[in-house]
Order: sequence, then C-alpha cells, then structure tokens
Amino acid sequence: MDIASKVESIKDHELTAEENVKNFLEAIEEKNPRINAFIEVNKEYAIKKAAEIDSRVSKGEKLGRLAGLVIGVKSNINVKDFMVSAASKTLENYRGSYDATVIERIKREDGIIIGMTNMDEFAAGSSTETSYFGVTDNPAAEGRIPGGSSGGSAAAVAAQMCDLTLGSDTGGSIRNPASHCGVYGFKPTYGLVSRQGLLDLAMSFDQIGPLANDLYGIGLLLDVINGYDPKDPTTIESNGTSFTRLFDEERSDLTFGVVKEFHEVTDDPIVDIVEDTINSIKEEGYNVVELPFKYIDLCLPTYYLINYVEFFSATRKYDGRKYGYKIEDVCGEEVLRRIQIGSYISRKEFSGKYYRRALQARSLIRKEIEKVLKNVDVIIGPTVPKLPHKIGTSITPMEMYSYDILTVIANLAGIPAASMKIGKVKGIPVGLQLQAKPLEDWKIMKAMIEIESILKGRG
Repeated sequence: MDIASKVESIKDHELTAEENVKNFLEAIEEKNPRINAFIEVNKEYAIKKAAEIDSRVSKGEKLGRLAGLVIGVKSNINVKDFMVSAASKTLENYRGSYDATVIERIKREDGIIIGMTNMDEFAAGSSTETSYFGVTDNPAAEGRIPGGSSGGSAAAVAAQMCDLTLGSDTGGSIRNPASHCGVYGFKPTYGLVSRQGLLDLAMSFDQIGPLANDLYGIGLLLDVINGYDPKDPTTIESNGTSFTRLFDEERSDLTFGVVKEFHEVTDDPIVDIVEDTINSIKEEGYNVVELPFKYIDLCLPTYYLINYVEFFSATRKYDGRKYGYKIEDVCGEEVLRRIQIGSYISRKEFSGKYYRRALQARSLIRKEIEKVLKNVDVIIGPTVPKLPHKIGTSITPMEMYSYDILTVIANLAGIPAASMKIGKVKGIPVGLQLQAKPLEDWKIMKAMIEIESILKGRG
C-alpha cells in the first residue's frame, strides 16, 4: 500500500495502526537478522503508541498527518528512552534523555518510532561497514554494501521493515545509500530542517532528511519536519510550500541542467542509464541544457579537510567523563583517522595551510554551483560514480571517499539534493541525483514526480 493510501486507511480504521506496527515487527523479526538494518527495536513502545492512535480513531478524534505510520530513526538522532549510540561502542549505553526537534514534530503528527537504524560509526563512512554493531547488508543487492552513512535507514525501507526513515546527510549520507538500495532520499537546503538533537559529524554540512520507497512519503515527512526552530540558530523559515500538494499540480516547465564533468568521473554503465533517463526527459519536451563545472577536482579534498577539522571539534565532548567511553579508546579505524587528521590540521601552524585554504576553495565551489544553477531549475546526473562493492572488499580510504565525489557538492554549497531510482546495472540499483538552488527544494520534488511519471509511462 502506498503511503497516502495507508494514512487514509488508518484514519478510516480500515487498517489499524496496531496492524501496521505488527506487520512491520514480523518483517523485522524475519529479515533483520540477515540485513542488520535496525540495531534497536522497541516493540512495546510501538504497539502502545499504535493502540493509542487506534483508540483516538474509534472516538472520532482528529489525527496527525503521519497517523500510524512506522518510522525508523538513524542512531545519531536523539529519541527519548531509545539507544542513541551513533553505532559506536563509545555510546553503547547512552539512552536519549530528550527528543530531537524532528522527533518532536513526528510524534506530534502521530508517527510511530519503531527503532534505531544502523550506520557508519559516528557517520564517518560511506558503506555502513564501520558500525560497532556489525555490517548492514543491501536488500536490493545482497552481499553488497548499502552505502552510508545512513545505510541502515535506506536498507530498512528497501526491505519494507518500516514505512519511512530519517537519515542525516553530511556529504551524501542519505543520497548515497538511497542510490545503492533503490529508494528515495532527500537532503534539504542547509537550515531548512532543524539539527537540534543530532550528534553532529561536521556542523556546517549536516542535514537531517527522509528516506522512503514512496515519493509521496518523502514529501509527507518533509512537510512535517521542515521549518524554523528556535533551538537551532542555523534554521531558516521555510517558504510555506507543501511538498505533498505538488502531487496535485499540473506539469511544470522546469529546465534541467546536465554537467558533463559529473559524467566523466562516473563508470560507463551508470552513465548509460542516466543518459537514457535524460533522453526520455528531452523527448517529453523538457528543456535540457549542458553546463560546465570547473572545480570537480577540488570538491573531495575541500570537503574532507573541513570535515576532519569539524569532526575533531565535535568529538571532544566524548571524553569518557559525561558520555560513555573516551572516543579514542574504543572507536574504529575510520573515526580515529578523522580525529587524528583533524587534530593535526587544526594546529595553529597548519590552519592557514590547510583549513583556511579549504574554506576559500569552498567559497569557489559555492559560487561555481550558483553560476551553474543560474539559468536552470534542477541539475540532474549520477548520484554515485560507481556501484556498491561487495561487503568485506579491501579498499583504500581514498577509494571509499571517491563514492562521495558527486554528493559533497550540495553540502559544500548548502543546496538541496535528492536521489531517486532510475534503473539497474547487473541487478544493482542506480540513482539519479537532483540539485537545486537554496530553498528551491520543492523544484526537486516536482522534478522527481514528473521524472517518475515519465519512466513509468515508458515501462
């Protein structure tokens, strides 16, 4: 059942919220031992909340927009009384003492939190192989990574173990696994969604966003979680656009931009599917413009230099005194690598050589992407440049980082971006990335609605 139909069915009491929860609990019991998408499931809490919603339905009381939908939450987002571990031994015994703003808003709209999803430790990774709680498998391509760092959130919806999930995106951590697992993932404009209650990886990049099998579900969850939050000074007022109302609007006259440099760093089989999709868009009469992007080689080093410094700063609170263990004593190799490099380049004698230059490069990249977007509504291209590797494959850190070359741009520039499934290579899903100007998140949603319609119409 699609998300829109399910919400109405629960409100009409054709499907009870408790039935919805129990169906997913059965799916989790069957599938999660193999997939390992959830690292905690709170069965009692979910059933209790569902019963409360069903009671209100029977009394004819008004219900929220997420009425009875079952939602998984990435383990670096605070949920009261749930394990907020960031998939690290550092915080394995820490339980949330409050709800993040996004969780408050979900609960206010009668969404049911069922559990915490797996991820790369402290979100430092692109494969969900670095979790202290074990590797997550890809339900859409068994034996391969689901991507990361929100791999558990993508795998949970791909395996139909919940209706929707929340992830966080620092350099592609929602879009990367959405592409690999064949689902939708959306990174909002920086500041559109509150980060209050998120265990930050790099504060100037991080954004919380939704993942789903259903495009309407993406729009619905965005409608609920977006908007100004006085507890997060980086948040901004939304422009009042309802993402779900876009489904009722007529066809747009969006102009699409294609950047040839994005295709040049991507493996040919992925490019072929992306270009087939672009050709289909052209054949439907949309204007598609080819545009240059000068700084593709700067993007990864700029992103990671800033990431290292901000991650080092963010992890200083995990000193073993207030929260769990001292992070350096128990963390994995990738987390330790980022801490050590961040510590090194944060030193006074090196900050000008590395960090300040990275900030200058970031400004160049932001100006360049603004120029690219000046005369188009949405940039479309590959989400990731290569297919997910097999779990356990030995690869270098730079090979792992290369998954992010096309996704870090949106975080560097603070613009919205999303990934949608457009096909498969050797049975493995491939995603199309869409990017737009700041606060024009609605154009990405509208573009996905129309591209999905084109692809369905062509079989």
